[in-house]
Amino acid sequence: MAQNLNLGAIAITDHDTIDGSKEALAYGIPPSIKFLTGIEISATPPPSFFCPGSFHILGYAFDIDDPVLNRSLSLLKASRKKRNPRILELLSKMGIELTLNEVQNLTGDCQLGRPHIAQLMVKKGFVPSIDEAFDKYLGKGKPAYVDRFRFDCERTIQTILNAGGIPVLAHPFLLNMNDEKIFDGLIEVLTEMGLKGIEVYFPEHTADLIDYYTRIANRYNLLITGGTDFHGDVKPEIKMGSGRGNFSVPYELYEKLISALNPRK
Repeated sequence: MAQNLNLGAIAITDHDTIDGSKEALAYGIPPSIKFLTGIEISATPPPSFFCPGSFHILGYAFDIDDPVLNRSLSLLKASRKKRNPRILELLSKMGIELTLNEVQNLTGDCQLGRPHIAQLMVKKGFVPSIDEAFDKYLGKGKPAYVDRFRFDCERTIQTILNAGGIPVLAHPFLLNMNDEKIFDGLIEVLTEMGLKGIEVYFPEHTADLIDYYTRIANRYNLLITGGTDFHGDVKPEIKMGSGRGNFSVPYELYEKLISALNPRK
């Protein structure tokens, strides 16, 4: 798909797994496309910062065979496996009957999560859309939400760094952190922990937000990255490489990220 769309570079940043990157590398990357290993790791925010939104750290261009990274991801994968049955149990108590086999049959051989449960809810007619599944049932604070184990952000950042990668704060808009002074303080703390970039380009970021996050990144000498948040059928309105509307990620961001890598890589 990336080749057909004439994209210059891609990264697969699945949540808490690098199986996608491993499979892509094993299959073979077409020479016309630049490829970065990637991941998006769920973490807890620094203790002094309350974050009502999802706190995710992206990792790029790391060694996929790094043993510490792989052991850490195995723990997160186990946590997800325990979480899904509990979510289905809570939904069942509300009259929404789904089974783990049904979810697996719908999605195939992949790491299951809430978006896949939401897909099945739509297919079986319990909700009209994936967004409503999250808004009414699966989102944080909703009746079928189940929290799970996460590493703290400092360990997450250091794990990515030690694997030779570049840790980046994902989609800051989704942190729901509206106080600029507090957000600035958060970036300062994360930079001290080893953060190397901010995902400035993201479909939910307005032009004003892109300008704002760019200023913050420049203030702390951080890389600027971007992603279209493409999730396939889970988010059909998001297109690979272009997001929605006229959104796109400049190729020069990939070039700057590559130039920031350790010369041995």
